[in-house]
Amino acid sequence: MTTEPDGPAAPHEGRPRRAARAASGVLVLVLAGGAVAAAARVGDAPTVPLAAVRVEVAPTPVTLQCPGPVLLPERTVRGDAEFDPAPVPAQVALDAVTAAGAGAGPLAVVATGPSDASADAPGGGGSLHLGDVGAPLAVRAQPRDTSPVAAASVASVVTDGDARGLAAASCRTPSSDDWLVGAATSVGSTATLVLTNPGLTVAQVELEVFGPTGPVDVSTTQHVVAAGGTKQVDLGGLAADQAALVVHVSASGGQVAAHVQDTAVRGFTPAGTDLVVPGGAPSTRQVVTGLVAAESQVGSADAPVLRLLAPRDATTARVALLGADGPVVLPGAQDVPLTPGEVTDVPLGGLPEGVYTVVVDAEAPVVAAAVATSVGQQGGLDDEPRVERAWSASGALDDHGVVALPRGTDAAVVVGAVGRDADDTREATATLRVLGRDGRTLSEHAVRVDAGTTGAWPVADLAEGAVGVELVPEGDVAVAWAVSLTLEREDGPLVAVLGPVPVAGAADARDVREDPRPARG
Repeated sequence: MTTEPDGPAAPHEGRPRRAARAASGVLVLVLAGGAVAAAARVGDAPTVPLAAVRVEVAPTPVTLQCPGPVLLPERTVRGDAEFDPAPVPAQVALDAVTAAGAGAGPLAVVATGPSDASADAPGGGGSLHLGDVGAPLAVRAQPRDTSPVAAASVASVVTDGDARGLAAASCRTPSSDDWLVGAATSVGSTATLVLTNPGLTVAQVELEVFGPTGPVDVSTTQHVVAAGGTKQVDLGGLAADQAALVVHVSASGGQVAAHVQDTAVRGFTPAGTDLVVPGGAPSTRQVVTGLVAAESQVGSADAPVLRLLAPRDATTARVALLGADGPVVLPGAQDVPLTPGEVTDVPLGGLPEGVYTVVVDAEAPVVAAAVATSVGQQGGLDDEPRVERAWSASGALDDHGVVALPRGTDAAVVVGAVGRDADDTREATATLRVLGRDGRTLSEHAVRVDAGTTGAWPVADLAEGAVGVELVPEGDVAVAWAVSLTLEREDGPLVAVLGPVPVAGAADARDVREDPRPARG
């Protein structure tokens, strides 16, 4: 059973110092000379151990790359103007927060690439809200004494048309290796890979694409993303008719931020839009949380789905579904054989309504993600009720992180406690802080979740005026967490899931030793 967090406490001013420090070393130049003819040779000098020197290095800024707005379908008329696939524009906003305290410095939003667009928040912690976002942006939080505690997110809201949905993602640091688990290119589905290079050098990107029958032989695997540029790759043209996709992005020469926009329609009825963001690299354990399941029947097209891939080696995935009252047994979803390179979708129809954490264990490395749908109302021109979807990527365990909450949405913090085994009866603990617009803590809560269960708490019940949440895992039972978002609409709710932005860990000064070897002349 999951217990509620303790009630609000006084605003918390003291937080652990987090210092991101880099060691600087001594550069040793070795001069390679030619052979010297002489009657005698000079022997090597004896090696003399030198004492280490403690070096203090200033903390570095936190820079997060944010996605741009969702891509709308071309505004072409399909025989009737009433069937315009993009009748309304996307409403796109960026929200950022940095916690008040010793580590909080100025917070700024800057455009990616050549542009003078920017916005600032006052130093000492605070928040930013930027509407009418039209391009990828970067958020930069400057440090003071320690690295700042900061997060940002971008949310695109489309209320009608083929791209109807709430597409939201946390901003993240660029990477040279990402696994994107989600989307499809079969009939009615559109998948677009978006690559953004915020750096100052050109990035060479190589793609691996996997489908239900194995690795997809794509015509082009190499893509160039200019410095400060963004490139869109139509996965439908690259890997057509794939009912399930996994994309591996490898970058060299520079790092990129990658996501896949997943959009689906059923006939003329919108069936959801969301952003597929990078999850955990291949591992023998993957944990996905924030899966909000509505009541569904076995075989239903609207039931939640778990997507799995063993990239290189055959294995069997053991799946545990952790609900509010403990593990839920779902026949056919417990032991899943995986063929190397083949994407496998595991239907979760029949899963009781609730919030879940999915734990996947295997002998060989796998990647994983899950998608849940929300069924709305049928519009006057729709073939069937409208559907919205939300992808949940796998994440790290015991992630001390922050989530910036998009304004206008209902948010809930979801925490899954992953015990060592089914007999683990211990309790996972964490500290949850709710952040206000000035970056200060509105309320602080002790969260306790029984091992093998998942708990969820609406942020509105914890504090008013929240713009962010920070969770600090504690104790011996590992936790995974995320934030589920809901935007209520007359034709049905729009949904999304945000993963936490990791907080830079504290690091003391480093020991640096001079190389004792003499330079040769």
